[in-house]
Amino acid sequence: MKRILLLGHHDIRLFLRQKVSFVWLLGVPLLFSFFMGFANRGPGSPRNPAPSVLIENLDEGGLGALLVRGIEAQGLNALGAERAREAERGIRIPASFTASVQRRAPVKVDFFKTEGSGDPAAAMIEARLFRALVAFNSALAEGAIEGGDSILANPAALGAILDRPRPVRLETRFAGRKPVPVGFNQSLPGVLVMFLMMNGLIFGGAALAGERQSGVLRRLVVHPIQSHELVLGKIYGRFLLAGLQALVLLLVGRFALGVPVFDQPAGMLLVVVSYGWTCAAGGVLIGASATNPDKVIGLCILCSLLMAAIGGCWWPVEIGPAWMRTLALTVPTGWGMAALHGLITFGGSVAEIGFELLMLTLFGAAATVGAWRLLRY
Repeated sequence: MKRILLLGHHDIRLFLRQKVSFVWLLGVPLLFSFFMGFANRGPGSPRNPAPSVLIENLDEGGLGALLVRGIEAQGLNALGAERAREAERGIRIPASFTASVQRRAPVKVDFFKTEGSGDPAAAMIEARLFRALVAFNSALAEGAIEGGDSILANPAALGAILDRPRPVRLETRFAGRKPVPVGFNQSLPGVLVMFLMMNGLIFGGAALAGERQSGVLRRLVVHPIQSHELVLGKIYGRFLLAGLQALVLLLVGRFALGVPVFDQPAGMLLVVVSYGWTCAAGGVLIGASATNPDKVIGLCILCSLLMAAIGGCWWPVEIGPAWMRTLALTVPTGWGMAALHGLITFGGSVAEIGFELLMLTLFGAAATVGAWRLLRY
């Protein structure tokens, strides 16, 4: 055990001597957290998202503008024509809207599909549009009772009726505890999982391949170090590196970004330990099976970026099709993201992420055994 700890402490000490190491260890991940957090932010909260909808108000009268205001009040993110590509659906208010309402004639509001939009938000937008139309018609009826036909010619008075506090209010929200991760709740876990894997693979693979090429591993033969002690010592050093990186990212996430990473401290500790071990063992596995340090770095970057994309580090897999969610479960990054989202976004407990922790442990154990079997001095 003493030799394992000595090897690990020596490796991390050598790594931290290089000042450029702190850039990739802390600087770049923090910049990615801020950038991806703003890129992945969405309107509304994770539990009650506000879908983006294109509103084409062709009406020149005042009633069309009131309807737009009512639509926005229902929790929809109204976009103009210049941002049409961001909209999930479109709503078109005809030019004759005010005139038709004032002469008590039927008028049709078009609900249409925008180019490149998906279907998941369509039902939500349609339901909220229906609620906006019901509220608008209710205000018309209330105004007609109070002021007669004159209310139709006075949009300001009709707007005052719409703004009145209602004695009865219906609040709706999504059932269950499966909100879509957005903003820093998505970017912080994603960056944590991606860079722990990237640095674990690069530090483990390239360093071990370099030690083999320079003859350091051959010189270890004269020392009383067994092969399993060498493997565990190398994994331990990379594990300490992962723990340091995770600690800094979690502290910044909690106190600078407002991400609730410590609501379940025991669960967060278990996730970091199991995933950090998996990343460290994966790096030693690559270093045990490769000889050229330059090729190892390229392979590690490629593997870590590929696993980050598959595992949902760049965007929530919850918004993707079923086959993407299944594919994410084939890589440790997918299980790491599932465990972190279970604690941070879904508000789960340690028991609720038990299966994710088990899968991460199995990945780490498999990589450790593989590194021990493949390592040659």
